[in-house]
Amino acid sequence: MMNFDDFNISDEIKNAIGDMGFEKTTPIQEMAIPLGLAGRDITGQAQTGSGKTIAFAIPVLEKLFIPDRSPQSIILCPTRELCLQVADEISKLGKYVKKLKVLAVYGGQPIGKQTRVLKKGVHIVVGTPGRVIDHIERGNLNLIGVESVVLDEADEMLDMGFRDDIETILKSTPRQRQTMLFSATMPTEIRKIAKNYQNNPKFIKVSNKKENIPKITQHAFMTNHKYKFDDLTKLFEVYAIKSALIFCNTKKGVDFVFKRLKKNGYSSEALHGDMTQKTRDRVMNKFRNGNVSFLVATDVAARGLDISNLDFIVNYDVAQNYDSYIHRIGRTARAGKSGCALTLVSKEDFANFNNINKQSKGKITQKKIPSDAEIENIKLNRILDDSLNSIKIDNLEKYIKIIKKKSSADISSEKIAAALLRKLGEN
Repeated sequence: MMNFDDFNISDEIKNAIGDMGFEKTTPIQEMAIPLGLAGRDITGQAQTGSGKTIAFAIPVLEKLFIPDRSPQSIILCPTRELCLQVADEISKLGKYVKKLKVLAVYGGQPIGKQTRVLKKGVHIVVGTPGRVIDHIERGNLNLIGVESVVLDEADEMLDMGFRDDIETILKSTPRQRQTMLFSATMPTEIRKIAKNYQNNPKFIKVSNKKENIPKITQHAFMTNHKYKFDDLTKLFEVYAIKSALIFCNTKKGVDFVFKRLKKNGYSSEALHGDMTQKTRDRVMNKFRNGNVSFLVATDVAARGLDISNLDFIVNYDVAQNYDSYIHRIGRTARAGKSGCALTLVSKEDFANFNNINKQSKGKITQKKIPSDAEIENIKLNRILDDSLNSIKIDNLEKYIKIIKKKSSADISSEKIAAALLRKLGEN
């Protein structure tokens, strides 16, 4: 891996990168940044969380002419959430670039506020396709001076039906522009866009070297649809899950799981497309801030959702296809961390699961739902392991004295320890 200092970039951006805590590049950054700085069109295949925002943001920022306050770069993202993340990251990267203006435009926010900022002048617009089109049609956004276009999470934008909007936007920009396209997968539709709207693009892909694959433990559990929810809560016990993102295939399924979790005392929220943007923002912020433990969501609602330190993904319903499965489990194991993906498979899910399992090439381990007795044993052993670790690191003299005082010929310290273990296991 290279250092960012190895690139021919401005001191302002180097200083900002240092403030952000980055030294070494990720694989996609090492491949994309030199090409981007050279003005090449790029088609990049990389998963969410691979560091691609920095990969395209550095070339975009280096190309800007700050005295010109008309839009010089347009970055398209599938969701409001991702727009805000990308705009925030670019702003951090450009914090030492004086008078830089970056604006996120998206649905769900009053258009008047965005219009006023656009009229004052911005250098970079980060937007969802629908709202960008809206501003173009209202005369608020003129892309005639755009020098670089970025399509971020292109496959998700196509999945959400934005193809026509993307093409309309691309046609509104100059033919002599730099176009950088990034996508987790490369279906035929993405390749068509690359062919029609890019100029001799360089295709780059993060290699599947072992060190670049997220450290995600993947398990699947066969279940009966009738007992699926009960098996879900058993997995909470087995893996000591305190927080998780739970995927269902339908809004109806999301509501069912959410209501059952609430009824059983679990701190949870639901997220699906029928909610207003304001409600979705509130729910996502609660989950991100740790104010709610379990978020139950559909694939579309969770797009663009980036949560740091998310250890568990649970597929209550098996994903419809392998690409969707990869998008789901990619929400964990960010930035080199490890994560765990658990999938419940009922009879109705066999066809989809078998297809996903085949494409995963053996990465999904099939396991049995433990019995109640096995779960109790797992919990007791976990308590014992924690206790043994406490012996190594904690000062236990006060507690040893209490145990000695209570023990006798009839009541040994072993019996007291066993009674304490039983009490803790019942909680």
